[in-house]
Amino acid sequence: MQITRLILKNWRNFKQADIPLDSRTYLIGANASGKSNLLDVFRFFRDICKASGGGLQKAIADRGGITRLRCLQARQDTEVRLEIHLSEHPNDPVATWQYALAFKAEGKGAQRILLTEERVHHRGQEILCRPDPADASDTLRLTQTHLEQINNNQQFRAIAEHFQDLTYLHLVPQLLKHAREINGHFLEDDPFGQGLLQRIACTPKNTRDARLKRTQQVLALAVSQFSELRFCKDEVSGLPHLEACYQHWRPNGAWQREDQFSDGTLRLIGLLWALQEGNGLLLLEEPELSLNDAIVGQIPLMIDRILRKRKLNRQVIISTHSETLLAGLGSADQVLLLEPTKDGTRIRPANEEEKQLLDAGLNPAEVLLPKTRLANMDQLGLL
Repeated sequence: MQITRLILKNWRNFKQADIPLDSRTYLIGANASGKSNLLDVFRFFRDICKASGGGLQKAIADRGGITRLRCLQARQDTEVRLEIHLSEHPNDPVATWQYALAFKAEGKGAQRILLTEERVHHRGQEILCRPDPADASDTLRLTQTHLEQINNNQQFRAIAEHFQDLTYLHLVPQLLKHAREINGHFLEDDPFGQGLLQRIACTPKNTRDARLKRTQQVLALAVSQFSELRFCKDEVSGLPHLEACYQHWRPNGAWQREDQFSDGTLRLIGLLWALQEGNGLLLLEEPELSLNDAIVGQIPLMIDRILRKRKLNRQVIISTHSETLLAGLGSADQVLLLEPTKDGTRIRPANEEEKQLLDAGLNPAEVLLPKTRLANMDQLGLL
């Protein structure tokens, strides 16, 4: 399944937003316009649905409480509302699933966060509508969603399972290079790729070898003098490692471990592994960091080709600032522009004037990226 539509009310930067989503969606905007906060909507749903124990209250608390979630422009109507549409195919006229969730602070007493709406539609038919009479007789029920409860989500568990499969990656190479100093303290859900080596180690050998072989083929083209990639475990500590061989006049001296890899090499390995690892929604935050422009320009094509070889139309949402990456897109239909305004950030696709420029031969980077520049940027060098 794919998420084809996202509707937001009072979520962080966004007072109101109604967003169409494609199988590949690229988010662009100025710093602090809300790209990361938009990606966090999907992570929020995942945190609610965690099989290991998540839930609405924890998902809100992990983000600093509702006051940090609620849009600053929400002056009177303080309800936060999120709605997603999921379809088997992006062009389906009616969404397979629609899930809406709204909540706000109780406003008295313990200031609990209570549901004000939880609604599910399956192919246009309503199958859940809360609050219901049982909620009215016991308001404590409104502190939990049915989505997080296996006893109550049987009819629409496919939604929960979809979000449980979500992967978010913003790999920080230093966390891999200094794993011993960090001493194995991983952040929950590993958003920064710190546990990449452990995930590789837990993958069945045949699958692992096949994925590393595909990764090796890309690295041989993208990394100077690279020739081979292999997985191993330390004979003393048992810790997993990646080793790369580089062309060298001393063959036995040409092997390096991940702590000697360049930042760009580690980020590229993380990207390639993430594309091959899961089946659910993949969120990539600025995949261009540390990479040469020649590689960055190939990222959209790499994503499409790797997923096509897997015969899986996996949905990928990417935030980026890269002119080179956007120039490599064949169309601007996949690009959403985030524009900060006095009434919250607005999200939009290319307008008619911009489409005319694209039809005239300009690429998305030339047409849309300049719209992300703030008005006073030229004055930064004068400070």
